Parts: sequence; structure tokens; C-alpha cells
Amino acid sequence: MSGVQHLTVAEDAGDQRLDRWLKRQFPQINQSMVERLCRKGELRVDGGRVKAATRLQAGQTVRVPPLPDAPAPPPPATAPAIPRDDAEMIRAAVLWKDEHIIALDKPPGLPSQGGSGQGDRHVDALTEALTFGYKERPVLVHRLDKDTSGVLLLARTPRIARRLGEAFRHRATRKIYWAIVAGVPSPAKGTIRYGLVKAGGPRAEKMRCIHPDQVNATEGAKRATTDYAVLERLGSRAAWVALVPVTGRTHQLRAHMAEIGHPIVGDGKYGGSGQDNPGDGWGAQMGGEISRKLHLHARSIRFEHPITGRTVTISAPLPEHMRRSWATFGWSESDVPADPFEEEA
Repeated sequence: MSGVQHLTVAEDAGDQRLDRWLKRQFPQINQSMVERLCRKGELRVDGGRVKAATRLQAGQTVRVPPLPDAPAPPPPATAPAIPRDDAEMIRAAVLWKDEHIIALDKPPGLPSQGGSGQGDRHVDALTEALTFGYKERPVLVHRLDKDTSGVLLLARTPRIARRLGEAFRHRATRKIYWAIVAGVPSPAKGTIRYGLVKAGGPRAEKMRCIHPDQVNATEGAKRATTDYAVLERLGSRAAWVALVPVTGRTHQLRAHMAEIGHPIVGDGKYGGSGQDNPGDGWGAQMGGEISRKLHLHARSIRFEHPITGRTVTISAPLPEHMRRSWATFGWSESDVPADPFEEEA
């Protein structure tokens, strides 16, 4: 509670109503309180009684009786602390960083961002653990599906986020994915150009392929292009393929490979979770020792650094379930070129 105060009306505050002037000086009081103080004669101007609507003049003296103190401001909202195990996990996922960019090896099963059915545990929610001395937390430049592992870039400042975002939009980056698919695509190297549109209905998150000739006539459809190359094969049963998403549509690689009859192993959404794979190209489950998890990995990314101008290439090792499959098939990461499309790029 304050004591009695005598305040002088400033030059620029003349011709204001007393109630409005007083509430600007003391935000903790309301209109009914001002009117009550006037009725009781406790609020006076130049010693005389006044009404709440009295117009003030510059230089007048306002007697203000004791008033309640202003309430303390609420404490600033703070984000909930990241669990220590999650903080350690996301820091251990850092593949490379400098003053501008952080590259993560996103583990399978961890969404890039929150959303429908994704919960509150995702890369974007964990970036507070990746500030490394910066005031602002890094931001995602692009995304990977929840069950896709591999290289994911974050920008450490808004300016770098804009520059990298432009590079992705203008296709000035090169991403190579590795996957195991059912059967062996033929020819061994090719391009898939089916457009994509949301399937709608209860499976709204699923994409449907549209023949290139029908894209313009299909509402909501967008053109999509994927390059693929067979790197190794297991008879006619399965193939290790490299995939380059020339465009960056939702679920593009998964939908494209399923459309040509070679779904990615472990892809229950596009390959059919109940289908076996006897060979020659359909069924996303291999059986035996092969994990039922999605076998799709963002192996590498190449981009021009927005500050230094140098070409940066970052690669991510295979996740554990894919590493076991490679060992089962007798495949080795060192036996294939880093970029099988290099001569054509």
C-alpha cells in the first residue's frame, strides 16, 4: 500500500479526464475504484473535490490517497526441461557442426517435428540441447519421415535458415538415400516421374501416385521425380538401391518405389504390412533375420556452404537394424560408389 501522493499534471497531459489520467499512472486500479475515491473526497485536484470525468489542466496538483500495490508480474514462461537422456541422445547424434550449421544423424522412430499423432518428443523439441553457447536454438531446414534415419540439417541462425531454405527450394543441394527394396528394379538405373496427391479419407497422410500425363488434370497433384540406381542385389529377392529425390514431396521415395512394384522393405504404409516377399518384386516384409523396420536411410547430403562457399558433403552411418540386414546379405558400404549418379549429375 502506497502513502498519500501529490502529483503535478504534466504539460502534455492537459485536458485529459481524471479517471483516464489516473489509470495510466496506476494500472492496478479500475474505474469503480476511481469513482469511489472521488465520492469519498479522497481524490482531489488543487485541494477541491472532483468527479471521475473532471478534465485536468497542465500544472494542477492531484492528491492521490494510499493505493494498493501493483501485483507482481507473472514469471516468464519457461519451456519444460528436456530429459537428460534425450539431451544426451540428441547431442550424440551430431555428425558435424560449425558456427552456422549442425548436421544430425536422426535415429529411426524419432519424428522431425510434432504433428498429428507424433507426440511431444521430436527433433524440433530437443533443439534446446543443441544451442552450444548460442542464445537461439537451431531450427530445422528440412525434414525426414519419422521412421527414416540419416542426415538432417539445422541452421543455427535465422539468416542461415533462410539461405539453406532457398538452396533446398532451388534444388541446389544433393541428397542420396539408401534403401532395400523388394525384388530388383529393371532397368538397373532409371527415373520415376509419377505425380503425387494426398490419398484423402481415413488415410489422408498417405500419398497416391498419378501418371505424369494426368497430373495437370488431377486436383492437388504435384509433379515428382526420383532417380534410382541398383547397387547390389540378392538374387531376385531384394536389392540395395540408391535414391535421389529430385523433388521433395511427402513420402516421395516410398510411394514411387511401391508404384513401380518394388516397395521399400519394412514399409507397412506403402508395401503392405501383411505381405511376404517371395521374390520378383512385391511384399515389404523379408522375414527371417531381417527387421520389420523401414529400410530407408538418408545416407548423404551435399551443399554449398552459405557463408564460406565451400562444398560440404556429410554422410551418416547405417542405423543398427539396417546394419544387421547388410551383414546378413553380405553387403559392404565400402563396395559401392558414394554417388552412383555422379557421371550424370
